[in-house]
Amino acid sequence: MDFTLSERETYWRDRVRAFIDREIAPRDADYHRQQAEGERWKVLPVIEEVKALAKAEGLWNFFMPPHSGQSHVDDSFVFEGEQLTNLEYALCAEEMGRIVWASECFNCSAPDTGNMEVFHRYGTRAQKDRWLKPLMDGEIRSVFLMTEPAVASSDATNIETSIVRDGDDYVINGRKWWSSGVGDPRCKVAILMGKTDTSAKRHAQQSMILVPMDAPGVRIERMLSVYGYDHAPHGHGEVVLENVRVPAENILLGEGRGFEIAQGRLGPGRIHHCMRTIGVAESAIEAMAKRLLSRVAFGKRIAEQSVWEQRIARARIDIEMTRLLCLKAADMMDKAGNKSAQLEIAMVKVQAPTMALKILDDAVQAHGGAGVSGDFHLAHDWANVRTLRFADGPDEVHNRAIARNEFGKWGGAAS
Repeated sequence: MDFTLSERETYWRDRVRAFIDREIAPRDADYHRQQAEGERWKVLPVIEEVKALAKAEGLWNFFMPPHSGQSHVDDSFVFEGEQLTNLEYALCAEEMGRIVWASECFNCSAPDTGNMEVFHRYGTRAQKDRWLKPLMDGEIRSVFLMTEPAVASSDATNIETSIVRDGDDYVINGRKWWSSGVGDPRCKVAILMGKTDTSAKRHAQQSMILVPMDAPGVRIERMLSVYGYDHAPHGHGEVVLENVRVPAENILLGEGRGFEIAQGRLGPGRIHHCMRTIGVAESAIEAMAKRLLSRVAFGKRIAEQSVWEQRIARARIDIEMTRLLCLKAADMMDKAGNKSAQLEIAMVKVQAPTMALKILDDAVQAHGGAGVSGDFHLAHDWANVRTLRFADGPDEVHNRAIARNEFGKWGGAAS
């Protein structure tokens, strides 16, 4: 077992790290200033400027084959960027996670990453030409409409949005929320999960369909906050669909294939989230250590108080263990496929946010009253990471899968 990073893994991680240090970190204040000015939901100039620099350097679309959006009538066109393995990309995603807006600069932010993979794996040539090409170019944004407010969406068989065939069209009615990215004025297309046949087998009732956001009957009813924050630059919305009519060719793969697509989409995305979360945890332990070294209480630096030595040590141990589990899952995905890594993906999906939240909580405590203020990034980061205990399936769903696997080992043993 060799834990040494390969030359290529080190190369891409270091290139991303250097770009962030050079082009993104020095402009973090510009990002927050622009976020606070004017309209709430807008395109930020600082991100667009840095995106152009990243694209010019080939630091772009790391998770996609460069030819993914290429039209069969234009074989000369290849997108900027180079596809990385899951393991290579995981290392880069950790670096991106250290600064909240870094991922978008590389065209590697959710939900577009997962949506682009859906187009690549399951889209028709026409669907790729219309939607994947501009997504890979960073010209438009997208949204994934799955979760619903009226049902426990952790069990996706509960989803009630209807997709009914009517001649050459489908007619869609339903209500979705936590629709990430829908606040971006460039959000042009939704991948929606709903039911096409309520009489089919339980996991064959659902389908996915493409919905242009300007289609008549699509309405963003409200934008949702996360612990009072406008979460991410493009927010989460509650979207109502009333008699929305789209062409039948907008269906993905065919009726009844929704669960199949969902599993193909969510597995890699969970790894991306987890490695970004490790980056958040690294940023938190750095902030905590610096604060503890700079403050004096009861006659000595706070860092010298034994309780804080214990907390810092625990934080470092937990980060290292979580990173190893995440890299193991990514490596398994590369070598044996996403399905073979399901258990490891589930474990790290539970572990990474839980680990980061504990470190962030300790970092807030180390900062005292300042930790819960807007003067530091800790409160915002905590709110951000807390959502990941729901995103791509809540902890309980993943714990259930892990436990059932364990029970399966011993189900035939005598008590």
